[in-house]
Amino acid sequence: MKIVIAPDKFKGSLTAAEAADAIAAGLRAEWPEAELVTVPVADGGDGTVDAAVAAGLERVPVTVDGPTGEPVHASYARRGEVAVIELAGACGLMRLPGGRLAPLTASSFGCGQVLAAALAAGARQIILGVGGSASTDGGAGLLQALGARVLDARGEPLARGGGALREEFAYFASCALRGEAPAIGRPEDALAALQATLAAEESARAGQVIRIDN
Repeated sequence: MKIVIAPDKFKGSLTAAEAADAIAAGLRAEWPEAELVTVPVADGGDGTVDAAVAAGLERVPVTVDGPTGEPVHASYARRGEVAVIELAGACGLMRLPGGRLAPLTASSFGCGQVLAAALAAGARQIILGVGGSASTDGGAGLLQALGARVLDARGEPLARGGGALREEFAYFASCALRGEAPAIGRPEDALAALQATLAAEESARAGQVIRIDN
């Protein structure tokens, strides 16, 4: 008998690999003759890079800004021109110092730094998992790390964090990716639904969701 064991993480308890090993140990105790195959999986949150490495991709370490600006040791997985990146590993909830939530100030900037590192190393196809975020900035920080100038209504660079989105910012002034600098119009309508959803699901209390959304 062949059994494929493919669990996701048990958040807050076990990684996907640890869960797979535990399940395998239990099955092996009951059916020692069974052929067991462990395949840790992920849903786009923390553990996505680990799952890719378990599938045979190479882990590439990189140091980036954590959600509240402190340096963190993250990584992405790579095979040829394909890179698998997880936002959670750079600026996810598990990266918050002391586990203290910071929905108004946490930024996705570090994820953009991982993306930039992968692109600089030659990656041309990016698989990006955005689950487990500690930030409610709608990806503004990520774009800033990639070269975008995100400005407020006064033409000043927008501060990091979801709280800064309370300012009625005017536009993304430019986004220099692969040498291009396209003008991008007002993005607040597109960001509003995203930031409210992420805030509610990931780290913000009800009053902070209202503050971010307004």
